Amino acid sequence: MTEIRPQPGIMDIALYQGGQSHVAGVADVVKLSSNENPFGPSHRAQEAFRRTAHTLHRYPATDHAALRAAIAERHGLDADRIICGAGSDEVITFLCQAYAGPGDEVIHTEHGFAMYRISALAAGATPIETPERERTVDVDAVLAACSPRTRLVFIANPANPTGTMIGADETARLAEGLPPQAILVLDGAYAEYVEGFDGGAGLVEARENVVMTRTFSKLYGLGGLRIGWGYGPRPIIDVLNRVRGPFNLSQPQLETAEAAIRDRDHAERCYAENARLRTWLSDALAERGVPTDRSFANFLLARFADSEEAEACDAWLKSDGLIVRQTAGYKLPHCLRITVGDEASCRRVAHSIGRFKESRL
Repeated sequence: MTEIRPQPGIMDIALYQGGQSHVAGVADVVKLSSNENPFGPSHRAQEAFRRTAHTLHRYPATDHAALRAAIAERHGLDADRIICGAGSDEVITFLCQAYAGPGDEVIHTEHGFAMYRISALAAGATPIETPERERTVDVDAVLAACSPRTRLVFIANPANPTGTMIGADETARLAEGLPPQAILVLDGAYAEYVEGFDGGAGLVEARENVVMTRTFSKLYGLGGLRIGWGYGPRPIIDVLNRVRGPFNLSQPQLETAEAAIRDRDHAERCYAENARLRTWLSDALAERGVPTDRSFANFLLARFADSEEAEACDAWLKSDGLIVRQTAGYKLPHCLRITVGDEASCRRVAHSIGRFKESRL
């Protein structure tokens, strides 16, 4: 009999399920299940990607210096305190790998992004779930869950899949209240969709126990390339770079992301359209009897009477060629997460849900 066994915790990980993209037998399908930018990457980013085809035989830069400089310039940060990864997911993995292990605890909230629990278990640590208050991070509940074993606390702000967020005062109170051995990780995957929001960069600058993560997958439309980054205190970033693979990002990733972040016009257009259509779709759903919390991201969490109605609406939308995301896995079985698409997609969603609600009268 084989004695080959995985590390403790690995088999407790449920396989991550990405957003569905096809419906059998249905044509003209609109995918609104993965919070992708409906307008795609900028033309400058696409052109940069095409140019890299000529250098695919060369190894990429290991220090990511040009991309880190572009990120630092755009956000007013110290380039030496930036680390780049294959999506912000990889930076989350680095944090768990470097700072959590057997006997340690990693805190996340009950509706938090699934990768926090997955990365904690993969590192051999114990994930600790805290309750939210009306689908919003409850700082008091997080602080109450802290112990001498707490090493990492993950907070998505704005949160996925709820779209809600907590303010700067609450975030600072959380950072101040953590035990001395713990790091607060502010996941800012959707930070670009909040006007005037720095994603927590100011708190990172002010403290020694806060790290911020960001991504190019959402506003910049580069989900297919997997590019993210983190910003933190120098000692923490130094540790993370010691576990980061030297060639974790390819040259196409690096050059495309740099072009994307330098194209301010495209980013501003995408931000403006998302804000406009997010408000329109929220109002349209409310008129049809489907409430949503105020969202600060590029999606809405639509709430139904119960799980049966949510599942029935999901099936109805699929029959209309509209794929959204069920959220039962995030302990929200009565909800559906709907990406804010382009105007035509938003109108299709509102019309379809309106017909669904009428069919149940």
